[in-house]
Amino acid sequence: MKATASSAAPSAAPNGSDGTGEKRTINAELWHACAGPLVSLPPVGSLVVYFPQGHSEQVAASMQKDIDVHVPNYPNLPSKLICLLHNVTLHADSETDEVYAQMTLQPVSTYDKEALQLSELALRQTRPPMEFFCKTLTASDTSTHGGFSVPRRAAEKIFPPLDYSMQPPAQELQARDLHDNTWTFRHIYRGQPKRHLLTTGWSLFVSGKRLIAGDSVLFIRDEKQQLLLGIRRANRQPTNISSSVLSSDSMHIGVLAAAAHAAANHSPFTVFYNPRASPSEFVVPFAKYQKAVYGNQISLGMRFRMLFETEESGTRRYMGTITGVSDLDPVRWKNSQWRNLQVGWDESAAGERRNRVSIWEIEPVAAPFFICPPPFFRTKRPRLPGMPGTCVLRFQRPNTYASYEVIIVTINSKPVIYSVDMKLVSFHLLIKLHTYLCSSSYYCGKACGLI
Repeated sequence: MKATASSAAPSAAPNGSDGTGEKRTINAELWHACAGPLVSLPPVGSLVVYFPQGHSEQVAASMQKDIDVHVPNYPNLPSKLICLLHNVTLHADSETDEVYAQMTLQPVSTYDKEALQLSELALRQTRPPMEFFCKTLTASDTSTHGGFSVPRRAAEKIFPPLDYSMQPPAQELQARDLHDNTWTFRHIYRGQPKRHLLTTGWSLFVSGKRLIAGDSVLFIRDEKQQLLLGIRRANRQPTNISSSVLSSDSMHIGVLAAAAHAAANHSPFTVFYNPRASPSEFVVPFAKYQKAVYGNQISLGMRFRMLFETEESGTRRYMGTITGVSDLDPVRWKNSQWRNLQVGWDESAAGERRNRVSIWEIEPVAAPFFICPPPFFRTKRPRLPGMPGTCVLRFQRPNTYASYEVIIVTINSKPVIYSVDMKLVSFHLLIKLHTYLCSSSYYCGKACGLI
């Protein structure tokens, strides 16, 4: 079975065909702007690590249906495949404008120096910043009788300058979408207070793209100074839920069967990567994987940073703590590194953040080291205001050189206690520490290792 039919590709013709048999090229800058600031595709000819478990997750996310227990296992399919990336083409769904990439991979057991260097080069390369703005549409923006309100700074940065000697200042704008269609808008500066608006032509665009409040629209100016226009859909249910559910199991089976066949025969196979639907990238640059796995020693209580996309297509790093290491799916994918880190987020980063991540998604940071007096020699408990989320407490055993360290990690505003070294601590002292720390202010449970 070929992977092209199994990877849940959106409804667009292969290789960017426009339906007339002619091939066209998707504008790469617009594609990446629509994909999001965290998406970076590996270069052709480089080594990558393919995770079929993550690919299967994308199918589940696209179909909005969990992986069915009846989907067969493929015991000979490894949890990861080192592959050579032969080809990458950019696409956009003809109906929804959803962007996706088609990749041709080939499992390899050995690899040449050039492919390895390309992978390392991709790790150091960054895309130059684009001139663009992104706005989440309001109910007013999607009204058939209204217009599109453009932030002042965005209009002045992206749109051609208005002639403010005109009353009112106005101009005609033309912008091309992912399918090379041209949309014409009237850009006017009016109102009390004055603001930039797109009026004539905007309602036609909204109805043509079937936009609703919560969707996002972005304008970019490419390297040729042409105005381009893209959209990002808000998460919503599939339009035909019954057919999607019926086909999701076959999608999962196809993904795994194609990968298993390719792994057994070292033959090329094709996958489709949808950056807006995938919880995480499942085709990872080999150098990025190597650096993350072999360059970091993961331990409970370790602090890390992780980059997230914010509203209006910005980025922000959030802090978290590693709370466990275990298989996400111990039955199907035993000893897999795919999202095998259990994490807790700082209170400011809590909410809808995933409680599992992969090691190549995070950036471990060194926790500050605090030495505090033994709490059982004080009348008050140690105060932690102003301290970072991780605090190391060192307890000196009386009349000896032996010491004992515990790590207090604040997770979702509750401290969790981890032991570091129990070799120098007597059982009596362990009980004393446990009694003190596991009071109304703290909890540790079995994870702390104190008893």
